[in-house]
Amino acid sequence: MSKKKAAKAPKYTFYVKKAIQDFAKDNNMMVGSDAYDAVNAAVNMALADAAERCKRNGRKTLKAYDF
Repeated sequence: MSKKKAAKAPKYTFYVKKAIQDFAKDNNMMVGSDAYDAVNAAVNMALADAAERCKRNGRKTLKAYDF
């Protein structure tokens, strides 16, 4: 039986709340309070994946194509 690890919150905050709110408003939507953590987790995952690709290619500079 395997135990699931609790999802660890990202170390950094990668969003600006007002920008997310403005985007939602421009699309006639509202933002739930839990959406900010989900946006932050998604950006964190994208950055982690890009960093891993960069390392596998022997570089220390993130490039657009790493995303």
